[in-house]
Amino acid sequence: MVHFGYTVMTEQAGPRDLVRHAVGAEEVGFDFSVTSDHYFPWLRSQGHSPYAWSVLGAIAQATSRLPLMTYVTCPTFRYHPAVVAQKAATLQLLSEGRFRLGLGSGENLNEHVVGRGWPAVDVRHEMFEEAVTIIRALFEGGHVTHHGKHYDVDSARLWDLPDAPPPIGVAVSGERSCALAGRLADLLIATEPDPDLTAAFDRHGGAGKPRVGQLPVCFDTDRTAAVARAHDQFRWFGGGWKVNSELPHPDSFEGATQYVRPDDVADALPCGDDVDTFLEAVRPFVDAGFTELALVQIGGDHQDAFLEWSAKTLLPALRGAFA
Repeated sequence: MVHFGYTVMTEQAGPRDLVRHAVGAEEVGFDFSVTSDHYFPWLRSQGHSPYAWSVLGAIAQATSRLPLMTYVTCPTFRYHPAVVAQKAATLQLLSEGRFRLGLGSGENLNEHVVGRGWPAVDVRHEMFEEAVTIIRALFEGGHVTHHGKHYDVDSARLWDLPDAPPPIGVAVSGERSCALAGRLADLLIATEPDPDLTAAFDRHGGAGKPRVGQLPVCFDTDRTAAVARAHDQFRWFGGGWKVNSELPHPDSFEGATQYVRPDDVADALPCGDDVDTFLEAVRPFVDAGFTELALVQIGGDHQDAFLEWSAKTLLPALRGAFA
C-alpha cells in the first residue's frame, strides 16, 4: 500500500500559514507530511522562505498524529552536521517520535549565503557522506570527536536524545548517492519516478526500506488558471537536479526558465480538477517501487481548496487505485 503525504512548501507561504496548512493536512487525513528547508525560493513569484526548523517545531505542537520530515536538509554548508543532529533530536522529542530527518547534498541557491563557495559535485558528495556519518554517530549517544577531511567535531554530545532517534532519509540522483543511501540511510528520497534509482538503492542495501517521492500538482476548478499558476511558480521544476543544484539565485532560475511555456508545464504536471489526470501522474512512482508519495499543491493561497478537494475526492481515489 502506498502512503500519500502533504508538502509544507516553505517557498510559497509564511510561517503561520504553513502551520495552519499542516494542521489542515492532518485533519483531512494525509498519511504524513514533508517540509522543504531553503534559504531562498526558486522564483521570486513564490515569495517566501521562512526558517523551516522553527516552522516544524510549531507544527509538532499544533498537530498530534501527522508524521513530519525534512525534504530535504543539507547538513554541509549552512548547517554543521553536529547542529543538524541536535535539531533533529529535539524535533523528535517535540513531536513524540513523529519526525524523520531527510538529508540531501544541497543546492547553491541556499548554501552560498554563508560565503563558503560551491565546490564541484564530487567534493559535495564527500562532504555529505562525512556529515551523515557524524549525525549517525551523535544519534548513537555518548561523546563524539571527529577530525575528518571536511569537518571537525570536538567532544560533542546530544544531551536531549530520544529513545528512538529520527530515521535518516537520503536524497538520491544517481548510483553514488544510491550507494550511500543503501549503506547509511533508513529510507530513500527522490523527486523522479526513476526505477533505476530504486533498483540501485536495493543493490546497495536498501531492499525493504521505504522510498519517498514527491510530485507537484496544481489543483483548481479552472484548469487555465491552474496552468498559469504552475507556470508562474513551478516552471523551474523541469530543469533537473544537475542544473538546479548549480544555480545561485532566483534570478538565475528566471533566466534558465524564460523559454518554458505554460503548455510545457501542463504536460509535465497535473493541473486542474480531473482526478484521473492526478492518478496518471502518481502511477509512475508506484510502478517504480515508491512506498510513499508527498504531493505539492502549487500556490500558497490555494491550499485550503486543495485540502478540501483532497478529503472529498483525491485521497479516496488515490487509496482506491493504489491500495
